[in-house]
Amino acid sequence: MTRGPRPHRALAEAIPIAKTRGITQLALGGPERVFDIAIISKLPVTFARIMFAPAILAGIPELTDYFKEEITQLRIIARDAAITAELWLRSKHGTWRFFLVRPDTLVEIDRRGDRLISIQTVSYTTRVLVGEDGPSPS
Repeated sequence: MTRGPRPHRALAEAIPIAKTRGITQLALGGPERVFDIAIISKLPVTFARIMFAPAILAGIPELTDYFKEEITQLRIIARDAAITAELWLRSKHGTWRFFLVRPDTLVEIDRRGDRLISIQTVSYTTRVLVGEDGPSPS
């Protein structure tokens, strides 16, 4: 069960962001909704979940705890190089953060879907920094 109703203000602001990346289709509401927006482009096709984040500047471990249910739902989307799942977070002041949801990691990306170079990838199952090829040396 998700927390409260759909974040309508965040969803309205997410649509123009999504349209810059491709053809946008909204998902119908309901308790079984896994994503809010599908973005169809050449590659990849993206399924994004839009959420209100009360603590937008929190670290990835805290965000993964707070949005555990939404991340779990996004993880069930079948994926390969052509299909991705993303979690888009908006603060009450209009600040956005975007995350690529992988099978066991969350990667911060920009609004175009490109990985942020300065941001670490964090495994939300083990809570350790990981590189592209696995856990980082300690």
